[in-house]
Amino acid sequence: MSVPIVRTVAELRTVVAGWRRSGASIAVVPTMGALHEGHLSLVRAALERAERVVVTLFVNPKQFNNAADLAAYPRTENEDAAKLVPLGAHLLYVPDAEEMYSADFATTVSVSAISEGLCGAFRPGHFDGVATVVAKLLLQTSADFAFFGEKDFQQLQLVRRMVQDLDIPITIVPYPTVREADGLALSSRNLRLSPAERTIAPKLASVLLDTAERLARGSPVLPTLDEARAAILAAGYREVEYLELRGETDLQSMASLDRPARLLVAAWLGDTRLIDNVATSPIGNWPDSQRSVEVEGAKQLRR
Repeated sequence: MSVPIVRTVAELRTVVAGWRRSGASIAVVPTMGALHEGHLSLVRAALERAERVVVTLFVNPKQFNNAADLAAYPRTENEDAAKLVPLGAHLLYVPDAEEMYSADFATTVSVSAISEGLCGAFRPGHFDGVATVVAKLLLQTSADFAFFGEKDFQQLQLVRRMVQDLDIPITIVPYPTVREADGLALSSRNLRLSPAERTIAPKLASVLLDTAERLARGSPVLPTLDEARAAILAAGYREVEYLELRGETDLQSMASLDRPARLLVAAWLGDTRLIDNVATSPIGNWPDSQRSVEVEGAKQLRR
């Protein structure tokens, strides 16, 4: 038994048209492959929401600003397809670069404001590549729902804004970050970590948790973030690209925690760049029952 695979837009649209004629709802889970439990959780959530689920697998060259990074990205199509079989995904869409970008391809989708700063400041052109390929995948699949993980929170907010601004008729469904038992956010890039680096890696989530709790309880933002950066470096990371407090919905920088926010980080452990984020808000805004700082598989904060 295997999941059906199509490689062209024409093949994809033929399958989708048949589903539409039968009245089925459709969800899409865009990925670049090297599937892990985070991706599979998105597929399971999509299967609960829609009657047909398309998983896309495309290593998008337009979102890599480093040729070596693109070359090193794992390509594991056979393994990925095998992982989808027991879940019951209905279709795997695996276009190549020529199918996605013809020789005379001339269009770029760019989302201002949200794409600036954070990862956008360190990866020029990255989010233009993300917006362009996601717009194409949403239009190619004609899905009713698209599922994205919250680990790539800036990307999630960018996709939401793009869909809203371009009137693309689809619902973007976020899914909480999936983590290892020690708190490390699942990522295809984790495969690059050496055994020694893998023991250090979870300290990033630990520092984020502690910092989010301190901020929620009223610690001043700037000195608290400075202390967190120092703690990440002391844990064994070689560089902190950014560690910032941003508004939950608009990703605007925050000098004080006066509304729901995200604490976002990108840091280098050896030659591997890891990103993560957690939610936080002023403790006075927490419900009486519980307000957790979002870290799946790690500790939760309780009032």
